[in-house]
Amino acid sequence: MLSNVASLHTTGIEVSNSRAGIWTGRILTGLVVIFLVFDGMMKVIKEAHVIAASADLGYSVSSLVLIGAILLGCTLVYVIPRTSILGAILLTGYLGGAVASNVRVGHPVFQCLFPIIFGALVWTGLLLRDARLCEMILSRKD
Repeated sequence: MLSNVASLHTTGIEVSNSRAGIWTGRILTGLVVIFLVFDGMMKVIKEAHVIAASADLGYSVSSLVLIGAILLGCTLVYVIPRTSILGAILLTGYLGGAVASNVRVGHPVFQCLFPIIFGALVWTGLLLRDARLCEMILSRKD
């Protein structure tokens, strides 16, 4: 059984896995997943606003279904507890492509940073739910 606090002896950091932290992580993850599923579905059904936004980024209408399906697949991997870390990695790659697309067409700074902020929310939700992941990341030796 895991304790509520994981001690990181090498760094002196304690990572709490409190009920509040776990529930905050679950809620944050839920909100992120709702947004990602909505975004993916809008691409798959080729909603008019999504078609216009994708054209602005230089993507054809024919590529929308594949892009939406990739997003939905990555999100599904993120939702499954056993594969959530892999899902977060895949979503980070997907969101990196969104950053590159926005920078390429010269969008304003916030539009370029939004996928990075969203990626941070993906990882924050995961880290709040799993103290072992925090321990693994923060206890890295140089």
